[in-house]
Amino acid sequence: MTEIILEKGFFVLLSKNETDDIQYFQKDVDNKFIQFHFCIKGSSRFIFNDSSYAFDVLDSRHMLLYNTLKKLPVNLELRSKSWVISVIISIEKFHSLFSQEAAYIPFLSDENKTKKYYDDGQTTPQMAIVLNQILNFNVNSSIKNLYVKGKVYELLSLFFNTNEGINNEKCPFLIDEDYVKKIKKAKDIVITRIAEPPSLQELADEVGLSLKKLKEGFKQIYGDSVFSFLFNYKMEFARKLLETNTVNVNEVGLKVGYSTSSHFIAAFKKKFGITPKKYVQSLNQEQ
Repeated sequence: MTEIILEKGFFVLLSKNETDDIQYFQKDVDNKFIQFHFCIKGSSRFIFNDSSYAFDVLDSRHMLLYNTLKKLPVNLELRSKSWVISVIISIEKFHSLFSQEAAYIPFLSDENKTKKYYDDGQTTPQMAIVLNQILNFNVNSSIKNLYVKGKVYELLSLFFNTNEGINNEKCPFLIDEDYVKKIKKAKDIVITRIAEPPSLQELADEVGLSLKKLKEGFKQIYGDSVFSFLFNYKMEFARKLLETNTVNVNEVGLKVGYSTSSHFIAAFKKKFGITPKKYVQSLNQEQ
C-alpha cells in the first residue's frame, strides 16, 4: 500500500496486489474522515468492527463510508491481481470543498452531520479513466502530489456530479436511515427476482412504504425509477453472462426475464447499440 499525503487531513492510498495470493493492508482512520474506496480491477473486501461486518468492493465498483460516531480503520483484504484506490478526506476539509453549496449536498446539513452511511455503486467510465491515471501516473516526482491532487479533485467532481439535479445524489442523507433501508431492500428484491419482479404496488407493500414514497425514495437514492434501474441492471447482467461464453443468447434472455429472444435482442440493442450475437462476435475477434 502506497500512501500519498495531499495535505493535512487529505490523503490517497494506492493498493496493488499482483501476486497469486490474498494480501492484507491496514491503515488507522478515525471518525473524522470520509472514505471513498474504488476497485479498479479484481475484487476486495473491507472488514470492520473486529470482523463483525464487511463490504465487498468488486471490479468497477466503489464504496463510500461515513460515520462520525466510531472509528473506521481501513482493513483491506485484496484478492489476487486486484487494484484499489482509497481517497480519505477529513470532514473539515470535505466541507471546505463544498462551502458554497453545502445546502445541496445532503450529508453536509446540520441534521445529518452525526449520521452514518455506507453504500456502494458502479464506477462510471469517466471515473475509471481518472482512477487509472492516478494509479499509473508517470510524472516528475516534484509534481507528483500536485498531479494526484488535481486528479482526486476531478474524481470527486465526477462522483458528486449534480448535472441531473439533487435527486441524483449518491448519498441520501436527506432521509432517515430506516427509509434508506427500505429503499435498499426494494432494490435487493427486484434484483433477486430479476426474471419476475413484483409490480410497483406489490414492491411498496412488501417493504412497507406507500407507492409515492417508494417512487420518490428510489429516484432520490439511485437516480432512476425502479424499472429503469432494473432494465439497466438486467442489461449489464446479460452482458456479463455473454462474456463468459457459457450460455447462448436465448438462455441469457430467459435468465433476465425475457420470454422471447426477439424481445431480449431488441432490449440489448437499445441499451448497447449492438445485438447480443454481434457483441459476442466482437469479443471473440479481440481474443
